[in-house]
Amino acid sequence: MGDLLNLNRLIFFTTVFESGSFTAAADRLGVAKAVVSHQIGRLEEELGVTLLLRTTRRIHATEEGNLFYGRCLTILREAEAAYGEMAQSGAAPTGKLTLTAAQDYATAVVAPVIAAYLAAYPHMRVEAIFDDSISDLVEDRIDLSIRVGWLADSSHRARRLGSFEQMVVARPDVAARLPANASPSALAELPWIANGALKEPLRWTFSRAGIPSVTVDMRPVITADKTPATHSCMLAGIGISVFPDYMVQDDIRTGRIVRLLPDWHLPKGGIHAVLPAARFRPAKVQVFLDMLAAAEQKRRKTA
Repeated sequence: MGDLLNLNRLIFFTTVFESGSFTAAADRLGVAKAVVSHQIGRLEEELGVTLLLRTTRRIHATEEGNLFYGRCLTILREAEAAYGEMAQSGAAPTGKLTLTAAQDYATAVVAPVIAAYLAAYPHMRVEAIFDDSISDLVEDRIDLSIRVGWLADSSHRARRLGSFEQMVVARPDVAARLPANASPSALAELPWIANGALKEPLRWTFSRAGIPSVTVDMRPVITADKTPATHSCMLAGIGISVFPDYMVQDDIRTGRIVRLLPDWHLPKGGIHAVLPAARFRPAKVQVFLDMLAAAEQKRRKTA
């Protein structure tokens, strides 16, 4: 066999795989179509397998090609990170940072950090996806994912940035309907705004030091599909609901809303940075992570 680890051929292959044709891949790579075809042919000869099936209209990957593509992405990401790691430790971030974050946390915390990041490194580009769904970091070529809540098992690496408290809140006029010294069970008598983005938006377990925990089943008057929509309904005075502290702490500070039953607590959630399982971390990712961690620490101090 020939060159077993020719990174250039891996780049040619992944580009053809993603583009769907030799012509499109050649355009992206800035080379002649014949060069692309030759490199793919050499790669298949060295591996002894057919990776791509050619038709008159489009390229289709074989089963082996699909498997090899996933491995190639990991290898190329490792190579890119290794070059970044070997650069001087004080090197400034370069290129494009692609990140995802939960919509509510992104609006409250991540967006201001992105602004500071771009101000400090104006040559950087950031692609930000503010969405509650969980993306495939490798397949979607995402450098960093910020996840809130309870982290599921993953083959990726995770760094805990902090935590958040869940709070039951409402406008003062709605909160006034709750009797003094009420227990969590009394919350079921108030109009509840269910957050459809949560797995269990109606059942909540409250705890308090020295007292058995209390689980309450709420009766919703409305169900909103996303956390920001739930927040808007709460501010409109429709009812009460639960939100993470980072989303409502400014509203509480200004008196727009109040926290109900502050002596009772709901389970805390974590804030994690999730990264592909590469051995090295590029400067563009490490610098942003450090800035985000500092912002999260500052937020917790003022909460």
